[in-house]
Amino acid sequence: MIACPECEASVVVGDAPLVSEIVECGDCSTELEILSVDPLQVALAPEIEEDWGE
Repeated sequence: MIACPECEASVVVGDAPLVSEIVECGDCSTELEILSVDPLQVALAPEIEEDWGE
């Protein structure tokens, strides 16, 4: 388990987390991106920007 950087609640991560995987905080519904697995680090997931096909 890790702490959500937004609300400090415990976030459960699966048995085999992957770098760049997105997990959601159960308390505040914030999307978190896994930055590294050893040690396990997460950060707020980047917002998806609109793609204009340029």
